[in-house]
Amino acid sequence: MNLRRDVFQAIADPTRRAILVLVASNSMTAGAIAANFNTARPTVSKHLQILTSCELLQQQQNGREIYYFLNAQKMKQVADFIEPFRNMWEERFDTLEKIMTNYKSK
Repeated sequence: MNLRRDVFQAIADPTRRAILVLVASNSMTAGAIAANFNTARPTVSKHLQILTSCELLQQQQNGREIYYFLNAQKMKQVADFIEPFRNMWEERFDTLEKIMTNYKSK
């Protein structure tokens, strides 16, 4: 059975996050991506397959090469989901900072 992976499962892996960073500004072939890692090429290919299946990466064939590039629209969906949590934590840290500042001045 082929289960579709969740975007957050995909970005939970540090290698996949590193791949996303690599292709964020520049499309790359699987070989060029794999050259940045100290793992077997099939392992990197599996990571690319996961990122592609959850639509964080897209593919474009150019001659015999397949180039991978970031799907900015999907990444924006992830960022939009995370934003309220980031705001909540920033507010909590600001509150904590105020409490600590008041405590130190006493």
